[in-house]
Amino acid sequence: MGATRLPRGSVEGSAEARQKRLPEREPGSDWGALLRAYLDSHRASLADSLRRLAAQPFGSFLTCLAMGIALALPMGLALLLDNVERLGGSWQRAAQISVFLRLELPEAEGLALRERIAALDTVLSAEWIGPAQALESLQQHSGLGDALRELPENPLPAVVLVTPQEIDKPALEALRARLAALPGVEQAQLDLLWVERLGAILHLGERFVFGLAVTLVLALLLVIGNTIRLHIENRRAEIEVIKLVGGTDGYVRRPFLYSGALYGGGAGLVAWGGLEVGLGWLNQSVVGLSGLYGSDFALAGVPLADGLSLLAGALLLGWVGAWLAVARHLRALAPQ
Repeated sequence: MGATRLPRGSVEGSAEARQKRLPEREPGSDWGALLRAYLDSHRASLADSLRRLAAQPFGSFLTCLAMGIALALPMGLALLLDNVERLGGSWQRAAQISVFLRLELPEAEGLALRERIAALDTVLSAEWIGPAQALESLQQHSGLGDALRELPENPLPAVVLVTPQEIDKPALEALRARLAALPGVEQAQLDLLWVERLGAILHLGERFVFGLAVTLVLALLLVIGNTIRLHIENRRAEIEVIKLVGGTDGYVRRPFLYSGALYGGGAGLVAWGGLEVGLGWLNQSVVGLSGLYGSDFALAGVPLADGLSLLAGALLLGWVGAWLAVARHLRALAPQ
């Protein structure tokens, strides 16, 4: 007997029937599954990093404290510099231009000239000082009150004190020349030597803060790098097994990056809180001292924007420090 052959169409039909019974895969389901797996992996790495840091609370706190001090020093100096700039109103007030008006100029025209000066785009404010007010101030501060009272008439002119928008020697000189050329102005005086000294002091302070910040940021990277290196050494066997079974460098690196970012975030919070406490403690003495001079000056705390910038910078530094440390030691951990 010959072998019974199935019709060709029956085989094709059964294949088509099986194909119809298979569930259809939705478009984009692979990408969705990959995204969920990616997020789950990051979530697991973050949870593992938190668990390991919580297992050693004292050591983790000391690391965050050391990093926080390194962050707080330049930030604190920058805040103190900003507060010093506010002393007496602002640094711009130290660079005021005194515009002396003509003696014969009527007061109404002088006030109109003050309004014209205040409307200039390079002027922050313009203060009117009448002849009587100028004479009274001179009597109080010169020690010649009795002699000045014997004068038959007030010899002092009206003055407009002009506060510029910015401290810049060429711009200030140009503004002084512009004010001196106005009608009704006898003389416009500016102490350029004081402006140069002021600019030099500010420039020195800014350079010092910048240099200190760079130095301490490098020290912070060394601290976080050494800390992550110790974590890598403690998990050397585990990492070698992961790489042996096909774990990628990114998978191995991820928990350490989260650890570095957590260290950085903790350091940022420590620095922010330390600055708030330190400035509040120092402000008690500053308020007492300024009160003796009849001033209401007080130190300002850490602005919210600066605090958030400090926290974000600390997170970034922790991440970068961990990345550098892992990149350096990852090749040595390849399975032999």
